[in-house]
Amino acid sequence: MSAPAPSPLAIVDAEPLPRQEEVLTDAALAFVAELHRRFTPRRDELLGRRAERRAEIARTSALDFLPETAAVRADDSWRVAPAPAALNDRRVEITGPTDRKMTINALNSGAKVWLADFEDASAPTWENVILGQLNLTDAYERRIDFTDERTGKSYALKDAAELATVVMRPRGWHLNERHLTDEHGTPVPGALVDFGLYFFHNAQRLVDLGKGPYFYLPKTESHLEARLWNEIFVFAQDYVGLPQGTVRATVLIETITAAYEMEEILYELREHASGLNAGRWDYLFSIVKNFRDGGQKFVLPDRNAVTMTAPFMRAYTELLVRTCHKRGAHAIGGMAAFIPSRKDAEVNKVAFEKVRADKDREAGDGFDGSWVAHPDLVPIALESFDKVLGDKPNQKDRLREDVSVAAGDLIAIDSLDAKPTYDGLVNAVQVGIRYIEAWLRGLGAVAIFNLMEDAATAEISRSQIWQWINAGVVFDNGKPATAELTREVAAAELAAIRAEIGEDAFAAGTWQEAHDLLLQVSLDADYADFLTLPAYERLR
Repeated sequence: MSAPAPSPLAIVDAEPLPRQEEVLTDAALAFVAELHRRFTPRRDELLGRRAERRAEIARTSALDFLPETAAVRADDSWRVAPAPAALNDRRVEITGPTDRKMTINALNSGAKVWLADFEDASAPTWENVILGQLNLTDAYERRIDFTDERTGKSYALKDAAELATVVMRPRGWHLNERHLTDEHGTPVPGALVDFGLYFFHNAQRLVDLGKGPYFYLPKTESHLEARLWNEIFVFAQDYVGLPQGTVRATVLIETITAAYEMEEILYELREHASGLNAGRWDYLFSIVKNFRDGGQKFVLPDRNAVTMTAPFMRAYTELLVRTCHKRGAHAIGGMAAFIPSRKDAEVNKVAFEKVRADKDREAGDGFDGSWVAHPDLVPIALESFDKVLGDKPNQKDRLREDVSVAAGDLIAIDSLDAKPTYDGLVNAVQVGIRYIEAWLRGLGAVAIFNLMEDAATAEISRSQIWQWINAGVVFDNGKPATAELTREVAAAELAAIRAEIGEDAFAAGTWQEAHDLLLQVSLDADYADFLTLPAYERLR
């Protein structure tokens, strides 16, 4: 007997949006409801498994490659599916949210790929979730334009051949969409809402444009989570009548547990796999989260002191390149987050040199491409990869068989010769408050101190504060890391922001709420798995 048709999903506590009926059609909601019915129970099991694994790490302070999947790693015969033409050259990728202006600028940026982000660069307001979907469909239909009310400047798409290929990133497994619930009042996972609406409306449209439904999968913690995504892709393609393998997914290796399962993740997705990406801030956040009970040897220094040249970060990135190329997948490097200054040429000169050195290193290490956060960085990254690639679309032929990484190398945090500093605490508080304040107003990508910050920034900032206090760190100025010291720094920062922006702007923002939330997730004895969970409860 076939399963009963799912009940229509209910839209809960959400103001109607212009043109939302184009996104929330009966047919699209029926598809999302079926995804929810079939796959949310397994999502829930896998979230439970995360908690079990974290408890095991707390007990052992260790991680290793999985013995039960050794045969997958040892079998040299399997490869992921060949890259489709639209994803074969990924030498520069730009990232950003799906608001109307960003959609046009990212597609026009000269990057090969745009990561259209419904995750860390987007605060999941109902408006961002639904209008972001509408903006992407409008772009594919070439009916998108934008005029900046403040400057009067107009934006429109370039010719189709000049536009970046879109790879869409849905929310992580841990986040629900409170505005969309089933007949029992259970919210649908945000990942299934984002994926489902985008796939249903655009999969065939993208194929007709010579591209396809391509995805970045965030915050994956195991190959079993990748397997769930693969099952979703198989079902979704059958549902709309597309050939298996039309979907392609790039997985962000941005959790420490996933770093031990890279080959298995590619294996689970192999018909739909496109590559792996090295995501720095979330990776460091994951190390703190998982090894927060591990004592001094797992204490990270200031986040800006943990560059990609740190030994344990080199182990991670080199293993990623070797793994990808062994299996025929793309290896995509990390983010250049600098935001060029319109006023300070000297700041730009120094920052551009750092970006160039970082991209030269990635290209030299064998990466096939890399990320930037701003269109002005596209030419710099292109130059680094053009020097190495020339006319080749990628360097997957560089197998990096010289790389050998032991399990302990990935968590050798104490191999880094740097310590937490008082200035690092101040910066973590400053960035944390400023980012959370913007997020609570619906902004997920925020320029702070000439860097484009997203939710991963806030996660590593609050995690480091928590870790330093709980590990009994003493800073370079002799002050111990305490809750009281953190409150003093936070109060001083709040006063500085008030003086900087003025009373009216301060009152119009969510500054006190952001301050309180940062202190809550930084000082609570119970470490919150994700800052965005309590923050979502307060999101306007």
